[in-house]
Amino acid sequence: MMAVLPHILNGLTLGLLFALIALGFTLIVGVMEVINLAHGSLFALGAYFALTVLGGDWLGATAAAEWWTSLPLASRYIAALIFGPILAAGAGLLLEMCLRPTYGKAPLYGLLLTFGAALVIEEAIRLVWGTGEQHLMLPRSIDGAVFVGGLIYSKYKFFAAAFSAAAIVAVWLFLERTPYGAIIKAGSHDSEMVRALGYDLSRLRLLVFGFGASLAGLAGVVMVPIWGLRPHVGIDVVIPAFLIIVVGGIGSFWGAVVAAIMVGLAVGLTGAYAGAWATMSMYILLILVVGFRSRGLLGRKSALEN
Repeated sequence: MMAVLPHILNGLTLGLLFALIALGFTLIVGVMEVINLAHGSLFALGAYFALTVLGGDWLGATAAAEWWTSLPLASRYIAALIFGPILAAGAGLLLEMCLRPTYGKAPLYGLLLTFGAALVIEEAIRLVWGTGEQHLMLPRSIDGAVFVGGLIYSKYKFFAAAFSAAAIVAVWLFLERTPYGAIIKAGSHDSEMVRALGYDLSRLRLLVFGFGASLAGLAGVVMVPIWGLRPHVGIDVVIPAFLIIVVGGIGSFWGAVVAAIMVGLAVGLTGAYAGAWATMSMYILLILVVGFRSRGLLGRKSALEN
């Protein structure tokens, strides 16, 4: 049991991080009916913005930059954790404005526009931050290993799992307990009904897209110390995010969380014992779930089903 426990913990950590990415993705799909292929690029942008905030490069060779880099690493990391998602949300808002002419048209228009945006963002990352792999520095308090019950495990992975779980609960509370959350949920069921009730549908779409982008950016900041940071890292996450919302059931909050943990465990365990099958395990899980339950684990029943 002790031999397999680290791999189970790795899978749970990966699953919780996947859930954070997939929740933003599923909110955008639910409210706007747009499959945002640039979601992974927003994930990467959040991480690169955090890298810049942490290093103080945005201040140039000035006295302010010297003051910034003299601050404790923990303070700068917290600033990166706050501003990385906020800046990613800003990029998401710009993308939503570009998407507006496609509303009401065939879904292919939105799909192609977000695919083009993903390519543009990836090239912009190469121009601004370079093509090499980069790393986010971590404060000493969450770096290194910890000894728990006979197990030596990464402190950072414990932090990433706890932080992601707390963020998922916070998103759930926002959706369930606040008026804005209620409007977003209503919009995911019937956006025209929200308009008929007098709410500004354009503002709702902007809010949801920015919120979804900030979740992607937040996941990027937390995940890259585990995955590494490179210009095409967004591609590595957009496929699992899409797969998770299908397995969990499109529009289901807890379906996405459960599916993400299942995918994380599948990848973590196969990666440990059959590395060549790690990526394939996600697709096998998709086939097994959708083959037996076409609407996903917790998806709503279609009116066309018996």
